[in-house]
Amino acid sequence: MTRKRKAGLAAIAVVVGVGMSRAAMLQVMAQVTKSADGVPTFQVDPAWPKLPNNWIMGDPGSVTVDRHDNVWVIQRPRTLPVEKRERVAPPVLQFDKNGKFVRAWGGPSSSYEWPDNEHGIYVDFKDRVWITGSNPSAQVKETTRSDDMLLQFTPEGKFLKQFGHRDSSTGNTDTVNLSGPADLVVYQKTNEVFVADGYGNQRVIVLDADTGAFKRMWGAFGNVPMKVTPAPARTTEGPGPQQFGTVHAIKISNDNLVYVGDRGNSRIQVFTLDGKYVKQGFVTRTAKSSSTTGGLAFSPDPQQQFIYTADQGNGHVHIVNRQTLEEVGHFGEEGKAPGDFHAVHHLATDSKGNIYTVEVQGGSRVQRFMFKGIKQRS
Repeated sequence: MTRKRKAGLAAIAVVVGVGMSRAAMLQVMAQVTKSADGVPTFQVDPAWPKLPNNWIMGDPGSVTVDRHDNVWVIQRPRTLPVEKRERVAPPVLQFDKNGKFVRAWGGPSSSYEWPDNEHGIYVDFKDRVWITGSNPSAQVKETTRSDDMLLQFTPEGKFLKQFGHRDSSTGNTDTVNLSGPADLVVYQKTNEVFVADGYGNQRVIVLDADTGAFKRMWGAFGNVPMKVTPAPARTTEGPGPQQFGTVHAIKISNDNLVYVGDRGNSRIQVFTLDGKYVKQGFVTRTAKSSSTTGGLAFSPDPQQQFIYTADQGNGHVHIVNRQTLEEVGHFGEEGKAPGDFHAVHHLATDSKGNIYTVEVQGGSRVQRFMFKGIKQRS
């Protein structure tokens, strides 16, 4: 057993051992040891999902799975030609754990500022549904208004709160407004929302999830976030730029580390909850496109052994060892056949290990990949 593998197993033991009997811990450790040199495998479900009412979707921006294993999708009606919008589904779609359609809602209202380019969706531990937007967008040519806000709803679509306002951001120092927030996650222990504020700004910003009160923010490597003009050129060696490119994905692990997908710089950066930089790893840094870390999701095992990353520019989902940040495999190729990807954007996992992906820029679909177990690498 290598030193790196021993260290990883020791770290896993700490994570899964809390509150577990010795027998249970040994059973989990045996499973981990067996899969330590393996790679998760998946099979596409071409029949998923089924939309009612003869609905069609525009480009789906994001997907998330709630604590009940319901799957939520947010899609962009404005990306469809005007003549097709009579059949377009509402922006927010919910499916149950068996893939059955549950409900749909969302769209402009006088009670809140609905985003012009729907981007992110997340359902927190209180079942609050969070929505982000990323306009101005090259895909939405009807408006140039800026989506500088977060919205919060009940699962039924009742409006709860808005944080920030349209066309109001003053940049990376603004503690009230966002600027094209791409993704978010709510940390239950402190009821804080961590936002990947990444299209107009270059930062992670943390707010109180009830009041929106500012808590803290940081940029790449824990630096003070700032916009660099012109944007730094792509690098294929060394540590990379000292500021984020597009902060496009964010997740918090069971061992309380914040993982940030820096799309355009092909990297995942890891931080403490307070924003202290821990480490980084690159995902296929020399590929044709540098947009290899646009979406992040953890495998659902207690130690969250794997990170899945959405490679928007190269048509893959990469499988990354969470402890080492080394790629161990990938699935999917560029294309529109079931199981392949055209601009895969965000992704999510359920409690059974299945993966859900969404595709933009003409991909315009949601796919489900059924977890089929661990295959040992040769």
